[in-house]
Amino acid sequence: MSSQDIPEENENLPAERDAHGAVSVADDKNPFADPGLPPHEHRVQDIDEAAARRSERVVAFLFTLSMLATVAFIASYVAVPHDKSIFVFPIGHINALNFALGLTLGVALFSIGAGAVHWARTLMSDEEVVDERHPISASPEVREKVFEDFKTGTKESAIGRRKLIRNTMLGALTLVPLSGVVLLRDLGPLPGTKLRHTMWKKGLLLVNMNTNEPLRPSDVVVGSLTFAKPEGLEEDDHEFQTEIAKAALMIVRLQPDDIKDKRELEWSHEGIVAYSKICTHVGCPISLYEQQTHHVLCPCHQSTFDLSDGARVIFGPAGHALPQLRIAVNDEGYLEAQGDFEEPVGPAFWERG
Repeated sequence: MSSQDIPEENENLPAERDAHGAVSVADDKNPFADPGLPPHEHRVQDIDEAAARRSERVVAFLFTLSMLATVAFIASYVAVPHDKSIFVFPIGHINALNFALGLTLGVALFSIGAGAVHWARTLMSDEEVVDERHPISASPEVREKVFEDFKTGTKESAIGRRKLIRNTMLGALTLVPLSGVVLLRDLGPLPGTKLRHTMWKKGLLLVNMNTNEPLRPSDVVVGSLTFAKPEGLEEDDHEFQTEIAKAALMIVRLQPDDIKDKRELEWSHEGIVAYSKICTHVGCPISLYEQQTHHVLCPCHQSTFDLSDGARVIFGPAGHALPQLRIAVNDEGYLEAQGDFEEPVGPAFWERG
């Protein structure tokens, strides 16, 4: 038989297609054969109700563990001191509060995810379903099919029949958002005493920020700018940063004749005036002083205040004048506060007096 009598391989062979329309044999036009779907193998939970109940208890345990971890997260946030450290091998010393919050929140979220995965892999339907592509716009038939598939999925998930899983899952998902609600406390104090008042009170000495020594009138010369803090506030205190952000003070000595505001003159001592160092725009520390004009400038957004006229705003985005601290000299010759600022320091808020 000649070579012409030998038919070319796969020539004129009919294309065999499976139920989904894919070519099931390789040829010149389509060298990749459709491997098809492997035979479905039932899981042990599909044929053994005892195994299914064990999986159900595992899922319920994970959801319950998530609820307990969320409660532990909230308890840690309230009870664990933020300045306490613990030793964790091999990391070393770490903040106890950060460790407790990270561990409990991690367990809470992991348990929900692990429970959902175990539920899906052991109890929900695992039969492979082939769905053909369809246009983007869904037809009424497709929408009806989606609803039917949803109902089928709900039925196959056994969420209605396995109440233990359903109830523990709902409990875990309900409690976990409380972690975020508790963290809202760190956004800052509520308007009220914490925003309206600082550490300053009658009788507290004005202490130089650089020397940590109480200030006498002779320490403040005309044309100088001195920064002060309340007596008793030390840099190694864990509340130093919080308190100094509200109580930081700048002291300038003017000629009494240069002071235009009557109340400012009454609240000063021999031309020494004390104002909040915190800019009333966004809370930046003011640090620039112009001797000839008695103006202080915020370096962040150039808000400018006139210290000879009640620290009123003369330029920039700041909304109101700097609060003044009333001062006097005690029997020992030191400058002391006569009370707190009359109004809140820093940027305005909706309950500003």
